[in-house]
Formats: sequence, C-alpha cells, structure tokens
Amino acid sequence: MRDETDLTWTLGVLLRAHRERVAAVLADLPHGPRGYQTLVEVSSGRHRSQAALAQHLGIDRTVMTYLLDDLVAAGLVQRQEDPADRRQRRVVVTPRGEEALAALCTEVAAAEEATLAGLEPDERAVLRRLLVKAARAAPEHDLDACTVVETADQDQPSTSVRS
Repeated sequence: MRDETDLTWTLGVLLRAHRERVAAVLADLPHGPRGYQTLVEVSSGRHRSQAALAQHLGIDRTVMTYLLDDLVAAGLVQRQEDPADRRQRRVVVTPRGEEALAALCTEVAAAEEATLAGLEPDERAVLRRLLVKAARAAPEHDLDACTVVETADQDQPSTSVRS
C-alpha cells in the first residue's frame, strides 16, 4: 500500500492535473504553456533583450526566436529597436497581447484553483507560499518551468492504479 505522504506520487498527480487543465486553457496560444510563460515575462518588462528573456526562462535562444516569431505573427508581441542600444531588439507586448494575457491569466488562475479544489482557500494560500519557498531553495536547473512540468511524470506509474 502506498504511503499517503509519498511526495513523488502526490506531486505527480497534482502536476498531471495542473498540466491538463492549463494546457486546455492555453490550447489556442502559440506554444501553449511556454508561450504563456513567455508572454507573462515580456509583459513584465524586466528583460531588455530577447537573449535575456531566453536566459531567464531557460529556453534555448534558437527556440526562443521561433517562439517569439509565432507570438509576433499572432499579434501578441512585437520586436522594437532598443533606444538605449540600436544593435538590440526589445520584445514588448502589444495591446492585443495585453488583452489576451489578462483573459488567459484569469483562466489559468481558475485552472489552478480547480487543481487545488480539495483544499480550503486558506490552505491553498499556505500551500502556494510553501511551494514557492521550496522551489526557491531547490538547486538551479537548466530547464524552463514548462519543460519541468511536461516531463515531471515521465517514467512514473499511472495514477489510475494505486498500490
């Protein structure tokens, strides 16, 4: 019989449920969850260049180029000349991208709440705070958050049968 405190099983179940709900919400966004993660970071304005954005998200620079090309084609972001350095291009969110992001953030938040529906609201807040604390203390890795979630349950037994 599986111990109810088995963190591997517990996190696997939650990650799969979260991934399925969020993927459904983001199905029409170019690159799905990775496109969303990128759009959130572009919207923050914290990254002055495409290279800085790729490094922050842990996405290969070549992959980032294609990802941004698709977000540009969808009218969600645009590349602009950086007034501080004409050799660089800044990536900025468009008004359409801001609208899309606002709607997607609401839908992603609802998906997250559905994933944690077994907890009371105050328990959800505590869990989120503790998960952030644990994640910040974890060793750095070279995978972006979407890849971590996508691969978290590989080689894990199905959750349909518990031993």
